Amino acid sequence: MSLKDFIKNNDYVLLDGAMGTVLQSKGMEMGALPELLNITDPDMIKMVHKDYINAGANIIYANTFGANRYKLSGSGKSVAEVVGAGIRNAKEAVKESGKEAYVALDVGTIGKLLEPTGTLKFEEAYDIYKEIVISGKEADVIVFETQTDLYELKAAVLAAKENSELPVFCTMTFEKNKRTFTGCGAANMALTLEGLGVDAMGINCSLGPKDLLDVIDEISKYTKVPLIVKPNAGLPDPLTNQYDIDEEEFAKQLLEFSKYNVKYYGGCCGSSPAYISKLKEHFEENKELFAIENEIEYFKDSFICSSTEYVRVNQPIIVGERINPTGKKKFKEALLNDDIDYILNQAIEQINVGADVLDVNVGLPGIDEKDMMIRAIKALQSITDVPLQIDSTIPEVLEAALRVYNGKPIINSVNGEEKSLEAILPIVKKYGASVIGLTLDEGGIPKKAEGRFEIAKKIMDRALSIGIKKEDIYIDCLTLTASAEQDGVIETLKAIKMVKEKLGLKTILGVSNISFGLPGRELVNHTFLAMALSYGLDLAIINPNIGAMSGTIRAYRLLMGHDRNSVDYINAYEDHLQYMLAKAPSTKNKDKSIAEISEDGDNPLGNAIKNGLKNEGMNITKELLKEKSSMEIINEYLIPALDKAGSEFEKGKIFLPQLIMAADVAQGAFSVIKESMDTSKDNVSKGKIILATVKGDIHDIGKNIVKVLLENYGYTVIDLGKDVPYEDVLNATIKHNAKLVGLSALMTTTLVSMKETIKLLRDNNVDCKVMVGGAVLTPDYAKSIDADYYSKDAKESVDIAKLVLG
Repeated sequence: MSLKDFIKNNDYVLLDGAMGTVLQSKGMEMGALPELLNITDPDMIKMVHKDYINAGANIIYANTFGANRYKLSGSGKSVAEVVGAGIRNAKEAVKESGKEAYVALDVGTIGKLLEPTGTLKFEEAYDIYKEIVISGKEADVIVFETQTDLYELKAAVLAAKENSELPVFCTMTFEKNKRTFTGCGAANMALTLEGLGVDAMGINCSLGPKDLLDVIDEISKYTKVPLIVKPNAGLPDPLTNQYDIDEEEFAKQLLEFSKYNVKYYGGCCGSSPAYISKLKEHFEENKELFAIENEIEYFKDSFICSSTEYVRVNQPIIVGERINPTGKKKFKEALLNDDIDYILNQAIEQINVGADVLDVNVGLPGIDEKDMMIRAIKALQSITDVPLQIDSTIPEVLEAALRVYNGKPIINSVNGEEKSLEAILPIVKKYGASVIGLTLDEGGIPKKAEGRFEIAKKIMDRALSIGIKKEDIYIDCLTLTASAEQDGVIETLKAIKMVKEKLGLKTILGVSNISFGLPGRELVNHTFLAMALSYGLDLAIINPNIGAMSGTIRAYRLLMGHDRNSVDYINAYEDHLQYMLAKAPSTKNKDKSIAEISEDGDNPLGNAIKNGLKNEGMNITKELLKEKSSMEIINEYLIPALDKAGSEFEKGKIFLPQLIMAADVAQGAFSVIKESMDTSKDNVSKGKIILATVKGDIHDIGKNIVKVLLENYGYTVIDLGKDVPYEDVLNATIKHNAKLVGLSALMTTTLVSMKETIKLLRDNNVDCKVMVGGAVLTPDYAKSIDADYYSKDAKESVDIAKLVLG
């Protein structure tokens, strides 16, 4: 029976459990690459697989989780060798078991962070995953699991979709706040992966079953794709290496997921064949639970999203129009001068006055629009979580932008011309975007509403025919200038109403064109906007910097009951004078020194750090050096700005990418300060810190993030890497006279290495403090191994460094 038929014929499918912890229990050495056992000890791997098959697993994950070129470098084995052996072992195990089971190509994270959080480029990540997918072509299904970065996962899915015909399953690792450690939300994952066409999605690792119920509940609201649950056996006890949920309780807790659209069940860290056996027993005893049609709330609305925020189009939405060179001399100059910061500033201004979505158009003769669009998209999503609307008439530009966009954007646009429909709609479908349909075709823009309606229907029918969802289609009935086409104004409004009522589609409109050639344009614009809203307009493309425009939408939301208890309106206009002056440029800081700090701590360098503007931050630092010493800039500007970003991160107001970007801007400022040291006696370094992932542990992403933040706070970091022997930590600490040592461990089995490293430092009477961190650590365990500090995350590591080094 094919896997597809097996899935179709069963209410649930059982997956296997942990591989790593089982191999460790069978004597695998600390620090060893489990995937190499595919070649050096295939019988052990096959034995684990057969144990899971005999326990009841319908799909077993091949021992290929970390088999990528980065993690295998230096092993003497290629990806093709290791992955090929892994798939063969799993297939042979199925055959030897005599039972029906299927083999998944199991693919974990690369082990390096993607830009902007790290240095790995999206295209490089794609190539790494492509190599794995091609090497594992004999599998029955591809599983990307334990993912924390939606951007990396997108690269993986594209690599699978473009180089294989196999089904694609994806699971991410979430915390109790329903976000991954990079800030990706459960809803954002669901919306993006469904758009990309994955066959199943869900969660694995991180927590026990009960703690992941809320995450599955959240995912279920945003997708109808079958779901996967593969939780840990609770949490590990660092002292015993045992997980705190036994087989019986694990199975009972997983049964609770049957009320959701969960099709696939298995285990992750700490689980074993005994867990899967108990799971099978409980599920067979409660088969009736899986036959019940679930009644979980599902939002059948239109959504667009970045990796961390989404916009639900169930009320009028503001689309900022300012990132567009049309009619803007300064913008054109910025594009010709390759000034990306100008684009970023336009984005920040619009977001600060209420833009929900940003339109991005960089089309200009004399530049490479495709290259500029890619760089603009990457830069924008590195500093803001507001979803983007990608605006171009060139299919190649749209596809290039869609490829590197992290989330689910809107494409602006397709129209009723046959060549447009053929070129644009397949791209929209492939990347899972929403799309704007312009009501024009080979005959131009129809004068009457009925003609525009027919084009809208044509666009909708074609989009639906290739699998684009109705909720992802937005119709632009087109605004004509009132001065030249006065009768066309009401036709546009009538067309909006017809599209809404007869087709059930969302509508969008570029509002400002209505007043072209007329005096008092703003009065015409916001009056027309109010009229359009009353006819059913959903998304308004406007300049949100003009108070009357954004104010009209806020007032409409209030009056229509979208803005419950008037919260948004009151927050925006509590000071009515602010609203009245909203379009006027502020002049109160015009004559102030760039070094002046306001009462609430705002200053130009701090704002550059907050907004992720690296070039601007470096230029401001150069100016500050004319008035301030290096240490004054560090202590009065850089450190407070980074502290503020850290505080926002801890409160969940910004996420890891924004925190890293803030640190990167600070790093740029530090580099300018260091250059000035040739003529200054200031000492920039605030002290030396040793960082290391302990002996036997090959995971270093968390340590690398800590390093970035510490360096950007002015500390000198000596990074010893991963799998570091105890003696190397001791020798480096003595050599550099470091007063703070940071040790990281991700696996319970390597905690003994952490303990021994600290013991060696203490036995040699080294004058230093030790901070420890990692997913399996607890404050109590840190204390028990004589660590001075436990750090729960990168920001807390900085706080500890301040305590120790100042």
